[in-house]
Amino acid sequence: MHTFCDRAPRSNCLFPYVPQDTAPGRGQRAVDPVIIVGAGPVGLALALALARQEVPSVVLDEGPGKDEQRLARTVVLREDTAALVERLTGFPLSEAGFRWAGWRSMRRKQVMREIDFADGSQGATHGARDSAHGSHSGAPEYERADVPAPLHIAQHALTGALRDAIVHERLIKVAVDSRLDSIEQETSGVTAHTRGPKGTWWHGSYLVGCDGPRSTVRKLQDIRFPGRTAVERHAVAALRTELPWPGEALLHRMPPWRTSGPSAGEVTARPLADDSWRLDWLLPPGKDLVTPDLLLSRIRETLAGWSGGSTPPYELLDTGVHTVHHRLARRWRVGRVFLAGDAAHLLGALGSQGLDEGLRDADNLAWKLALSWHHGPHETLLDSYQVERRAVVAARLRAADQALPLLRGGGGLRSYMPGSSRGHDALLTDGHLGRGPLGAPGAYADSPLSPPYVESTAPVDTAPGAPVTDVRVTAEDGSFVRLRERLGRGVLLVVLVAPGTGVWERKHWVTAGIMPRLAAAVTALPHPAELLVAESYPGAAAHTVLLVRPDGHLVSAHSGVRPADLYEAAEATLGGPTKTEATAGTG
Repeated sequence: MHTFCDRAPRSNCLFPYVPQDTAPGRGQRAVDPVIIVGAGPVGLALALALARQEVPSVVLDEGPGKDEQRLARTVVLREDTAALVERLTGFPLSEAGFRWAGWRSMRRKQVMREIDFADGSQGATHGARDSAHGSHSGAPEYERADVPAPLHIAQHALTGALRDAIVHERLIKVAVDSRLDSIEQETSGVTAHTRGPKGTWWHGSYLVGCDGPRSTVRKLQDIRFPGRTAVERHAVAALRTELPWPGEALLHRMPPWRTSGPSAGEVTARPLADDSWRLDWLLPPGKDLVTPDLLLSRIRETLAGWSGGSTPPYELLDTGVHTVHHRLARRWRVGRVFLAGDAAHLLGALGSQGLDEGLRDADNLAWKLALSWHHGPHETLLDSYQVERRAVVAARLRAADQALPLLRGGGGLRSYMPGSSRGHDALLTDGHLGRGPLGAPGAYADSPLSPPYVESTAPVDTAPGAPVTDVRVTAEDGSFVRLRERLGRGVLLVVLVAPGTGVWERKHWVTAGIMPRLAAAVTALPHPAELLVAESYPGAAAHTVLLVRPDGHLVSAHSGVRPADLYEAAEATLGGPTKTEATAGTG
């Protein structure tokens, strides 16, 4: 059993646990955990990500350790963040009752360009084709998107899966009923005080605020949080019913019924487990109350519109109003204190997903904190967290701000752009699907960890700083795995592209050709690395060598085995040599 400090004075308040199979790193005390404030999905994911790299943490949960079950409060995970959650929890999400949903984009297609007038009425329409049923009518057209489907789940199901994974994790302590009220930074660490039934002091190596939009950590560090309030509002209903497209998420850009008045606009539906759905209706700007009668009217007319004119039986499970804010913290790091998730940013308009970005925050920060925890603080590496992640989220917010006037403005520019409806629909669908500037995983193109260009640099379809493609690789033990399965363990990945190796046992080629030289170069890198072999990689020629960060972003690609270039790239992605190493090199 782990015993945590619950008494003053602060100077004696330590995390009294040292991993039995690891030794303290240079420049840090192995007894000091990373303090994580907030037990939402981002905080819990960060704790698990640190534990996978042998870093202890304490999660300060101001609640009782249980999550309210709200079916109207759901989250959407893209392919990469869903894979991250699967790695952290250790089991397929499909086994936890989660639902993978295809996506069907629904919009009115007309022979003549449609015009939305200022009063919300529509111009003349000439029948549209229902491609799902082969009929011609005034009904919407339905288009299936051939892209990886997002994962849609109730948020309490996600946090429950993360909590279940933490129960058996020896390096994580969750302190319930612990509300943060002060932070003090020191040279060797950070001290936090919590109030509650067992108010106490906690001493840690670092502190990460994952405590949501009203972040106490952010306020205690006096970090500004500018942005826009109520960018969008949606009425939400969770219900159990049957729709004509089971298991597929729906986006209806311009429903033809509109009997609830000019404010009845865009509708989305996403499937949940047990034949239940979440429906969202975009609300007009303002603070008008969403009355029960109005919500029931929208449910009935929407279900009737999708079901051929009659409302099918349904069971209403939960309701709510979802308000989207866009905000971005000025700083994400102050000394040993960091921000992540909703404490650092708020977004969500036009289908973009804030939790996706929060989980990417955790993935980016975890390996950098782990390396600093084991080997001593490395300022360039720690600073890169803010530089990389804030730039990606800022770009996402800029893209949404640029698209909002086109997609949400009733008349104006949209009315005078021939063919613009299709382009706008595609842009909106991209946000929901995780494509393009509104949804695709960000690339760290201007990262301070980027290595310099060298002559051996080879072209591949993945840009430096972008997430790598999840190809099949051969691991060092000879097993075939997906590349994403090797991420998140704090080691660098070196991938050799070698066509033909997939049909031979590893023992037949591991000592042939360039493999011995490459293996020696990997062993000599300044940080532990794993050598993997892929039969192919998009855009890569034979004998291309990829260097991949622990969070799955490409560092560099090289033509052939160039040990010096590979070493230089690895050193750059670690933030350069540590102060100790630099001093030793000049002695």
